[in-house]
Amino acid sequence: MPNAVEKDLGFEVRNRHLPCALRRWSSALLAAGITVGLGGCANTDSWVEASASAGWPAQYGDAANSSYTGTNGANKLSLRWTRSVKGSLGAGPALSARGYLALNAQTAAGCSLMEWENDNNGRQRWCARLFQGGGFAGPLFDGFDNLYVGQPGAFLSFPVTQWTRWRQPVIGMPTTPRFLGHGQLLVATHLGQVLVFEAHRGAVVGSPMDLVEGVDPTDATRGLGDCAPARQGCPVAVAPAFSPASQMAVLGVWQPGAPAAGLVGLKYHPGQTPLLSREWTSDAVGAGVIASPVLSADGATVYVNGRDQRLWALRAADGKAKWSAPLGFLAQTPPAVTPAGLIVSGGGPDTRLVAFKDAGDHADQAWRRDDVVPLSSSSLAGSGAGYTVVSQPTTNGAPGMALLVFDPGNGHTQGSYPLPAATGYPVGVSVGTDRRVAAATSDGQVYGFAPA
Repeated sequence: MPNAVEKDLGFEVRNRHLPCALRRWSSALLAAGITVGLGGCANTDSWVEASASAGWPAQYGDAANSSYTGTNGANKLSLRWTRSVKGSLGAGPALSARGYLALNAQTAAGCSLMEWENDNNGRQRWCARLFQGGGFAGPLFDGFDNLYVGQPGAFLSFPVTQWTRWRQPVIGMPTTPRFLGHGQLLVATHLGQVLVFEAHRGAVVGSPMDLVEGVDPTDATRGLGDCAPARQGCPVAVAPAFSPASQMAVLGVWQPGAPAAGLVGLKYHPGQTPLLSREWTSDAVGAGVIASPVLSADGATVYVNGRDQRLWALRAADGKAKWSAPLGFLAQTPPAVTPAGLIVSGGGPDTRLVAFKDAGDHADQAWRRDDVVPLSSSSLAGSGAGYTVVSQPTTNGAPGMALLVFDPGNGHTQGSYPLPAATGYPVGVSVGTDRRVAAATSDGQVYGFAPA
């Protein structure tokens, strides 16, 4: 018999042999007047699978750590608001497509994980306190505005409110998580445990992998003090990079007793067992790697800074070196990489702003700025705008910082905007889908810019 809604709409289901697409019509869809095609019963559940939010969903943007977004960035900005987290920051802001901004702070008391409204003068939506010690790792937004973040000994998810959505134990402190696809999250802890989580329920998929031997699983805080300066006591100090094009994940790992940190390549096998396999270990960068690795848009090349003051390119398939290029300084943050193969060097004290083009077996320098000191990784927005925080003395000669806007094509300055009362060091620049820009410092100041 037809149900009440069908009667009200004048429908009467007489033929029980209608195509399955028709039989799956719900009363709610009928009431809304939505037309459904008469094709076969293909599974359309993929839209509910969690994936990274558009915008700047986590530190260094996408899962590849590229610090690039296809949004055409504004080259003229105005400072709209500033706020303090009343503590310290070790990772840059995450931005959702809806304009929400998330920060993982370290505070003496009160809230530490915070969600603000980037397009509403930084108004706070909610906050919660996490177990402290993991400020070097940032949160991740999915397309439904759920947050994923770690604390020592646990990995958590929050919905659009402050209540815990799910929580799972881990060995160590999770670094910034990355989406793999198929609603699955890659999480690597600072002690070398690698897990894959189902994003909706928090269930561990497959078997965890241990990249470091001899780790005490009962001490989740061991070596946390070595993570921010990337010392040996923190085996995995930075976020992994993942490419959906090659299904490769690359991590920097400093094994106990090793002279320097090397790289590990993992292959993701969706729907198979094992889900992750270790493909290679590389010490091609003999002096050791520093900062997160970055994967090219096609997933075939790994770019990483060496402690030998060189930029390195390695094959993602086997970890073998393709080329290295001298920088003349130690870049302490990852390079930024565009889909067209432009690589802008990382930042830090006494650095310079340099861009290269990957020529296959070598790198060609595209341009170099010796007159600016970039203190953060550059964030590239489309082909026409790049952003980085640079050292800039204040009017009284004291150290200060400014947000520099430059043309990625030639490095020319398009604008410079002082960061009032900025202290510490910058932890990143994030670019939203609305072209708003957020910058933050280690001493907890956050700056919100809008297109002028």
